[in-house]
Amino acid sequence: MAQMLQFNGHGELAAEILRLKKERNAVILAHNYQVPEVQDIADFVGDSLGLSQAAARTPADVIVFCGVHFMAETASIISPKKTVLLPDLGAGCSLAATIDGEKLRAWKNEHPNSAVVSYINTTAEVKAESDYVCTSGNAVKVVNSIPRDREILFLPDLFLGAFVKERTGREMEIWPGECHVHAGITPDVVNEKLAENSDAEFLIHPECGCVTQFLYFAEKGDFNMPMVHVASTEGMVRRARESSADKFLVATETGILHRMRKENPDKTFLPVKEDAVCQYMKTITLEKVANSLRNMVHEVRVRDEIAGKARLAIQRMLELA
Repeated sequence: MAQMLQFNGHGELAAEILRLKKERNAVILAHNYQVPEVQDIADFVGDSLGLSQAAARTPADVIVFCGVHFMAETASIISPKKTVLLPDLGAGCSLAATIDGEKLRAWKNEHPNSAVVSYINTTAEVKAESDYVCTSGNAVKVVNSIPRDREILFLPDLFLGAFVKERTGREMEIWPGECHVHAGITPDVVNEKLAENSDAEFLIHPECGCVTQFLYFAEKGDFNMPMVHVASTEGMVRRARESSADKFLVATETGILHRMRKENPDKTFLPVKEDAVCQYMKTITLEKVANSLRNMVHEVRVRDEIAGKARLAIQRMLELA
């Protein structure tokens, strides 16, 4: 009964989801940017990498993926024998949409013998054309693992690519993609918030490709950033829990604030930008999760020939995570 109280009027629907989940032998995975009630019903809440790892190890027959389309594709590639459901097929990603397989093949033809490093925010078709998949957290490690005499094509995040280039000193060709949500979170916005909250710890989430411009600008010295912690989603949540600070300024999509506040009710969490909201993430609701389990929709499955190629690049990411 206590569990139902957190759903704010969705108790019956939440109870149905829990019942259907048991009947289907399903697991619900939710990204940190999902709406609060979807996070609350999930078995695992995390970032792209954490969700990929959870998909790889789950014993469930069905994975209900509350995230965006490329994440469900990745889960299907990692766990091909499982049924992967995406509650809303409209849950896309503006960053992933900046490049497709055809564009990547053309780019590769201009740079023969190059190594292709793709951020996880890409389609399965793009991953299949890649040598490595990376997250923001391990992108530097991935690039450093490639022989220094080999040219690198990095995609699709412009800011993450620029940051990795700065950190590694490598000559890289970088695809000019960006996410629409975080494009407006610029150094002037951040510095203004820092000035207003000089007593707050500043948490930057590197797993969100869109926020990596902060890492790039920080490397260039454009930020006045005291008490800064750059960490993955789990690292940010862990830092918030372990830190003696009671106030945090958070630079990423605002959905993560729900989890932070829920786990640390005595601490204050402020977004760098109130409207840093991914509408694609917010398309998934409890109603759609229930419908997905009731009717076993919408299944996301990657063609074998693409999945096989993409799996190699994803496995390298997991090994270097």
